[in-house]
Amino acid sequence: MSTNYQINAEVRDLKGTSASKRLRREGRVPAIMYGAGKDNQQLTLDHNEVLRNLEHETFHSAIIQVKTPQGNEKAILRDVQMHPYRPQVMHVDLQRVSETEKLHIAIPLHFVGEDVAPGVKLEGGIMSHLINEVDVECLPADLPEYLEVDVSELNMHDTVKLSEIKLPDGVEITALAHGGEDQTVATVAPPQAVEVEELAEGEEGEVAAAAAEEAPAAEEEKGED
Repeated sequence: MSTNYQINAEVRDLKGTSASKRLRREGRVPAIMYGAGKDNQQLTLDHNEVLRNLEHETFHSAIIQVKTPQGNEKAILRDVQMHPYRPQVMHVDLQRVSETEKLHIAIPLHFVGEDVAPGVKLEGGIMSHLINEVDVECLPADLPEYLEVDVSELNMHDTVKLSEIKLPDGVEITALAHGGEDQTVATVAPPQAVEVEELAEGEEGEVAAAAAEEAPAAEEEKGED
């Protein structure tokens, strides 16, 4: 079950660019909450509270208790707009969730066993994460904080695919549930430094061979002179 978070919200009556700028100067974040068959609701959130929560990985895929003057709502974070170069939250989108309706949300992947994987520990390979999050569908009550990917038994060139991830009860990977591609999640690859070194040695060999071919021709030209 995903960790529950709580944020305090106030209803926002004024809209528009100037109103949003004023709210930001006052330490508030313009927000909108929608979904679950209800009307869109314009809100403002406390900037520092939102910014602190955004530092937690689980906040991005958690069920959030949104406390408003009209009562509490359950929602998930759908979009966050940040300032281009300042640590300032500009706008937040929240989507209400229903306990009886499945939701679609991206969940982070946590990789375990990298340090004991034979391909890394014994063969000197590099563990490469090709996917760091995956979209799942489930009821809110079944929403996990993350999905664990066990890579402890991977040898050189071995891979882990989406279908090999162990899923909690009630959770499906969206792509696989709808006939999508069984993508590779992680693989053990040879270290690039070795490949570059081998390439360099090959290039040196080619240069030496070319020089050896040119030497007799140069001697002949010298003799003719």
